[in-house]
Amino acid sequence: MDTRHDTEVAPRSAVLKPGPYLGRDVIGKYLLGFDIIRVESKEGIGLEVRDTVKKAASHLVGLEIVEEDSSAIVLQCLLEPSSFVPEKILRRAYSIASGMHRDVVAALIDGNVQMAKGIMARDDEGNRLYFLLVRVLRTIVQNPGLSENLGVSPIECLDYRLAASLVEAIGDECVRIASKTMELRGSELGKGLKKQILSFHGICFEAHANALTAFLTGNITMAEGVRNMRESIDRAFGEIEEGAGTQSLDMVPRILAAASFLRQIYEHSVDISDLAAPRRVHDAF
Repeated sequence: MDTRHDTEVAPRSAVLKPGPYLGRDVIGKYLLGFDIIRVESKEGIGLEVRDTVKKAASHLVGLEIVEEDSSAIVLQCLLEPSSFVPEKILRRAYSIASGMHRDVVAALIDGNVQMAKGIMARDDEGNRLYFLLVRVLRTIVQNPGLSENLGVSPIECLDYRLAASLVEAIGDECVRIASKTMELRGSELGKGLKKQILSFHGICFEAHANALTAFLTGNITMAEGVRNMRESIDRAFGEIEEGAGTQSLDMVPRILAAASFLRQIYEHSVDISDLAAPRRVHDAF
C-alpha cells in the first residue's frame, strides 16, 4: 500500500514524573510532537505540581488538560498539524514582533512606562507561536505525507526553524528595550535625540521587514539590500551615541543600551535575509 500521501499520524504518548524541571519537560515533549502527556505520581499530585503543569500548558497552543485526579494530570494536544501552514504561523509571529518593535520605540521616546509594560506582556504570544511552529515543523519532518501535503520539504523546515528563532529573538530585543524604558521612569529625551532614535528605528524596521519578505520569496536582491544597510546603521548609531551625551549621566547608559538592542535587531535581520539564498536553491530542485 502506497502511504506517501497519508498524513494520519498515530498519537504519541509520554509519561512524566514530577521533578524540578517538569515545566521544561512538558514543553519539550510538546515540541517533540507528543500528543498525550501524562504527569503522574504514586505519592499524589500536589498543588505546586499542578500549577507548574498548568503554567507550562498556557505557553503551548492547543495543549489542554483533558483528565485530572489526585495522582495524575493528562494533557492532550488538540491540534491537527495539516491545518497549520508554516508560512502563516511565521507571518503571524513576525506581525507580533514587528508591532512590538514599532510600539517599543514610541514608548522609549515618549517615556511611556505603561506601554513598555504592555509590550513585555505581548512577548508571551510570540513565544507561543514559536513553540507551535517548532512542533509543526518537527511533525512535518517525521511525516513525509504531511510534508508533501503542505508543500514544505524537510530541508525547508530547517530554514523555517532558523527564521522563526530569529523573529522570536527580535521580540526578545524589544522586551529588553522596554525594560530600559521602564528604568528611565518617564524621563524626557531631548528633541534631537528623539529624532535620531526614530531615524535609527526606521532603518532597523525596514531591514527586518525586507528580510522576512526576502526569505519568504527568495528575493536575493532584497536580501543583499538588507546586508548593504550596515553603513546607514553604523552612521545612525553613531549619531545616537553623540546625542545621548546631551542627556543626564544616569540616563546615558540606558539610552545606549536601548540603541544597542535596536542594532541587534538589525543583526537578526541580516541573518534572516541570509536564509533567502538557500530557499531559492531548494526551489530549483
